[in-house]
Amino acid sequence: MSASASQHIPLAERLRPQTLSEVVGQQHLLGEGMALRLAFESGQPHSCIFWGPPGTGKTTIARLMADAFEAQFITISAVLGGVKDIREAVEKAQLAQQQGRRTLVFVDEVHRFNKSQQDAFLPHVESGLFTFIGATTENPSFEVNSALLSRAAVYVLNALTADDLKQIVALAQVHQALPAIESIAIERLVAYADGDARRLLNTLETLAVAATQEKRTEITDVWLLKVLGERMRRYDKGGEQFYDTISALHKSVRGSDPDAALYWLVRMLDGGADPRYMARRLIRMANEDIGLADPRALRLALDAAEVYERLGTPEGELALAECVVYLAVAPKSNAVYKAFNAAKAFVKQDGTRPVPMHLRNAPTKLMKQLDYGKGYRYAHDEAGGFAAGERYLPEGMAEPGFYQPVERGLEIKIADKLRSLKMRNDQAR
Repeated sequence: MSASASQHIPLAERLRPQTLSEVVGQQHLLGEGMALRLAFESGQPHSCIFWGPPGTGKTTIARLMADAFEAQFITISAVLGGVKDIREAVEKAQLAQQQGRRTLVFVDEVHRFNKSQQDAFLPHVESGLFTFIGATTENPSFEVNSALLSRAAVYVLNALTADDLKQIVALAQVHQALPAIESIAIERLVAYADGDARRLLNTLETLAVAATQEKRTEITDVWLLKVLGERMRRYDKGGEQFYDTISALHKSVRGSDPDAALYWLVRMLDGGADPRYMARRLIRMANEDIGLADPRALRLALDAAEVYERLGTPEGELALAECVVYLAVAPKSNAVYKAFNAAKAFVKQDGTRPVPMHLRNAPTKLMKQLDYGKGYRYAHDEAGGFAAGERYLPEGMAEPGFYQPVERGLEIKIADKLRSLKMRNDQAR
């Protein structure tokens, strides 16, 4: 292929690995003796699901698997495809089978298929008509049908590291896909890519085109910011300003100021922060700063994250804004957060205390003869569903008092309940 012809091929395609050894990252799966490499070397393809963030090599590895087994490669997008595409894939696989050739069906964003669409693959996977490979950014335990999940191995792909991304930049330069780049500009590009190789490659291609048009021999950091605009200038991922801004958002929510919380949220979104990252931070705020004072806050944060995944930008960002306002005005409690940290610290420094006999499990006759579970009081059979005076901590361990509910929100009622139960225990002991 001529140099001029190759320039019309997207950079991501030009640099796509042709062998396993060329894959950047995922060495926990593809390194010598690792699970996925062994699967390649076995000579026998098997159905599997690749779970990981965008731009981590899910499609590339699926293509390499098809090449390794000399299989027909059929790709279906669960976002754009449907039953018709599945039916066509089955017909192509049947034709290939008649010719003595294997077929690998790759379904991108498999979690977008509904139950009936996912079920449509089952009989053909079981019959061996084709090998099924699903790619998803969502937890397959929740998004993939259990029947299909039970027939596929799950491989977890990780976001690429900074060193992985720098290796991709170096490969692009080796292939003469872009001019020299200042080291500080490389650092900024790697931070902006945030573990996503596809995002990095698309950005490099934009820079390469612009550099060619301006006949530049080097990509400087100043020129990089000029070409890619405010989005990269405002947030240096990993830099001080980014974390200062997320800190301002978190503290505004904790301080119950909805206007300030909205301001910092919009500042971050406008500056190019990943809305998925923002959603994760909101979930953390619901756990850390609101807790059981309003348990609905965590559910709302999880719902906001899911809404964003379904709608994307810009529509899905409204769900994040709604969540931020709710978190800001919700009653605050870090009681569970403090209790969990206190329990962790205690267990770390404490010895391994034996489980009291009456709390032990007794599934066998021998264990029962050894008095495992003897004397245990079943709370449901006691007055009010509470076994007053029963002890659940190891012998000799004082009541640690890890959890101290605050007098705000639902924790007011929780505190009242705990005081009532303590009184009953004190009277029974």
